[in-house]
Amino acid sequence: MQNRRNVKGLVSGRVQGVGFRYHVMRHAQAEKLGGYVRNLADGRVEFLLQGESAAVARVIEHIRRGPAYARVDEVSLGDFDSTEIASEFTVR
Repeated sequence: MQNRRNVKGLVSGRVQGVGFRYHVMRHAQAEKLGGYVRNLADGRVEFLLQGESAAVARVIEHIRRGPAYARVDEVSLGDFDSTEIASEFTVR
């Protein structure tokens, strides 16, 4: 697929215990993206988004805003090459 993007990211702030992973999952599934979102032991949230470039960009904007009770201090992103394509989006 020509217009495909794979993005891995980390989110810091008040992003655990506030519904953040489900916020990401809801938007990623609505955009039909593959990948995952999970809490890390250090308090950050890690995510992987795979799919159409414009859809990935829209979900990243939702991640930057976060759900109502979250506070997003920083979102770091990195594109990566992957031959593995996730068929669905999951919460880990």
